Formats: sequence, structure tokens, C-alpha cells
Amino acid sequence: MVPHLVTALNGPLLDLEKKILAATPAIERWFRLEWQEHTPPFYCSVDLRNAGFKLAPVDTNLFPGGFNNLSPEMLPLAVQAAMAAIEKYCPDAKNLLMIPERHTRNTFYLQNVARLMQIFRQTGLNIRLGTLDETIKEPTPINLPDGGTLTLEPLEILANGRRVGLKNFDPCTILLNNDLSSGLPPILEDLHEQNVLPPLHAGWAVRRKTNHFSAYDEVVKKFSKLIDVDPWMLNPYFAKVGPVDFQERVGEDALATAVDAVLAKIRKKYKEYGIKETPFVIVKADSGTYGMGIMTVRDASEVRDLNRKQRNKMAVVKDGLEVSNVIVQEGVYSFEHINDAVAEPVVYMIDRYVVGGFYRVHAERGADENLNAPGAHFVPLAFAQQHALPDPHARPGTTAPNRFYMYGVVARLALLAASIELEKTDPNPEVY
Repeated sequence: MVPHLVTALNGPLLDLEKKILAATPAIERWFRLEWQEHTPPFYCSVDLRNAGFKLAPVDTNLFPGGFNNLSPEMLPLAVQAAMAAIEKYCPDAKNLLMIPERHTRNTFYLQNVARLMQIFRQTGLNIRLGTLDETIKEPTPINLPDGGTLTLEPLEILANGRRVGLKNFDPCTILLNNDLSSGLPPILEDLHEQNVLPPLHAGWAVRRKTNHFSAYDEVVKKFSKLIDVDPWMLNPYFAKVGPVDFQERVGEDALATAVDAVLAKIRKKYKEYGIKETPFVIVKADSGTYGMGIMTVRDASEVRDLNRKQRNKMAVVKDGLEVSNVIVQEGVYSFEHINDAVAEPVVYMIDRYVVGGFYRVHAERGADENLNAPGAHFVPLAFAQQHALPDPHARPGTTAPNRFYMYGVVARLALLAASIELEKTDPNPEVY
């Protein structure tokens, strides 16, 4: 199950692994105490980048769509975690309504939906699929590549007018696997005694990446003090820029200034640690997913010299959402490879538990490029070796379980940051 990996782990990251392994009891206790203060998001996936000298999250998705890429051996873990998650919100839960994305032609995504349904059925729930697609007026079967079928059903407002369900189906919990890029659906607002998970303000119509990384900054400062490491080892610098309009060239000077400032901070750190690589930043939309509206920048002049095609690419993300704010994020190299192709780990969690992950692999992209692009494929991570616990006595950098434990720790830091982010941006904070 362990993919053949080639990773240039050098001094700083080896030292980080050593410190994390030595501090495992303190780390696990620290997480336990934090989860007494904060409620984890229902589920979450975190994209990590391992540069050999730095390991950091670069994106945190609160509507993960790749459960089909997890190893089947991970299913029991996922079922246990899903039970823990559901019990928090609805201890006597019987019916679960899941609302997926509208893109029903994406068979990879639909297999993710099927895997999620499999997980929740095994928790003892009746689960059915409702859709926000108003063109679907009756139960509609969709065939899957493996011979299975999903049935999408139109949402109904139930008798009292303040609950949502399906025909003859009144759920206590509504699970969103739709990132709400196109806006908040009025049918899901102001519901009576129904939990919507994740909450509506976790959707990209409202959520901002800069809010998440501000919360992550706080989390990493505390954690770094606990294990005595430089927070930069785990944390990408970033800056927010807006308003911008790529097509009208609005905000260009502010963007160039921010790129310069972030690059200068990275250069200083590279010099401190004797890192010979060329610093770069990623400029991306402050909201949205699917690898859209992203570019790699090594010099501020590059954001002034965009051609029309590049401007159009940066101006709009998923569901036609126009880009008005961007995050300038420190670029983290990915020096992990599988068969000569650049790879980055993606860690999946339900509630506060790591339930698996995979490598996103792209043969046509470089170590300084976004891998979430057409042509990527996925290799399950060896979290499946549940018996292979981290070995604090192993030489740093030599065992897969140690590296996967480190991935899980950093991913959980991002999960905790997402929890704090959702608390801070909640329009109804009294529920916390």
C-alpha cells in the first residue's frame, strides 16, 4: 500500500519530524483540549505541500469531493468517525439528506457521492440524495461506471413550511456536498430543527481563504510554541488584495506590491535556512475551488504583464463567480514524486479524525505549480496500515508511518483553523 516515493527531506524538515514524534503525547493531549473548546467541521480535506524544508497546507476544503480516492481499507475508520460526527448533532438520527454538486456528468465526483452514501448507510442511517437542480422534477436515476446507480430527487418544503426533505422523507440532518459557489440556496435558510452540515456560511458564496489562513496563523503560533519550532516550517505567508478586476486591470499596482512584499519575506527565510530554490507565490481567487483562477508568480512584473487569455482565466472561477479579491500565498514546492511525477498529499478527515488520504499526482506539472488540474490522478495514501503506528525511534525520514503521522498532524492543524474560522464568521454566533 505504500506508494514508491522519492522525497528530498533535508535538515529543517528532518528536525521537524523528530520534534513532532518526540512530542506525540503532548500533541495529542493539546488537540484533545482544543476540541473541548471548538467543534470540528463535519468533514474536511487538506492539500499539503512537502518541500523537504517545509510542510504546509495550501488549501482546506470543507466540502471534500474525493472520498472515492481513499483506500477501501479505510472504510471502517470513516464509518466510526461519521457515527461520532452525526451523534453530536442528532443522537437519534434516522434520516440523512445529502445534497451533492449539480455536475452530474462528472463520474469521478459521482463515485465520491456513492462512497459517502456507503459510509453513512453503514452508520445505520437512511440516506437519500436531494438536488438543487431545479430542472429535476422527479426521481432521476444516474448510472455509475461500476454498474451502480444513484437516484437524485427534487427537494420539497415539508408540511410546516420550515423543513426541507424529499417525498415521504423528513431528515433531521442535511449534509451538503455542494460548495455553494453559485450562492446560498434560500430553500436551506431558516430551517426549523434541522441541521445543515457544513453550515451555509462555509460555502464559497461567503467563505474566504484569507479568513482561513488568518485562523491557521493563530493555531500554528500556539502549536509551534508547544513543540519549539519556527512556525514558518508549517505555515505559508500570505496577503489579501482587493478589489481587483483582471479584465479592467483594476488593483494591478496593489497586487504587484503584495507579490513583492510576500516574495521579500520568503527570500529572507530562504537565506536564513540556506535554501537555494527560487521563491515564488501563488495568486488565486480568495474564494472558490477546482483549481480555477490560480497562477504561479516569481516576480511582481508578471502580474502586470498578463495577456488577455491569462486575464480571462484569472477573472472567473467555478459557476461563473467573478474574482474580486485574491490571496497572494507563499508558494510551497512539492518535492515528492511518484514515478517521476510531482505529487502532493491530500488528507481527509471526518469530525476530528483522519480517515485517509491520497497523493494527487500530475506528470505534466512542475514542483512549483498547482496540481489540481486536468490530467491529475490519485494514488491512495498508506494510512490504511492502521497497525503501522509512528515509530519515535526510527531515523527521521525513513519510515512511511512517521511521515503520514506528520501529515495527519498538519492536516488537523488546518482542521482546527477551519473550526475557528467558522466560529468567527458565523452570522449567528450565539449557537457556539
